[in-house]
Amino acid sequence: MAQALPKTAKPIVKKPKRFEVILLNDDYTTMEFVIEVLKRFFKKNDLAAEAIMLKIHIDGEGVCGTYSYDIAQTKVNQVIDFARQNDQPLMCVLRELN
Repeated sequence: MAQALPKTAKPIVKKPKRFEVILLNDDYTTMEFVIEVLKRFFKKNDLAAEAIMLKIHIDGEGVCGTYSYDIAQTKVNQVIDFARQNDQPLMCVLRELN
């Protein structure tokens, strides 16, 4: 007679935290460059990129996307590296969602 396997408790799996990737406004980076960043790294179309760029320009910051920590941090690094390679002071940060 085969023994029944003991029941194990179902593990509690927490959803991973989410992080917003945010571009910050400055007085030097061109609007065209910001649009290029939004299209290149965040896969935004022309209309969405322009809308986010205007939000950054008017409000001082704009959300480019929401990701898990690793992906968000990678996007931040990619944007900052690209900006520096093109002599732009554009800043990109991540913010944890509650």
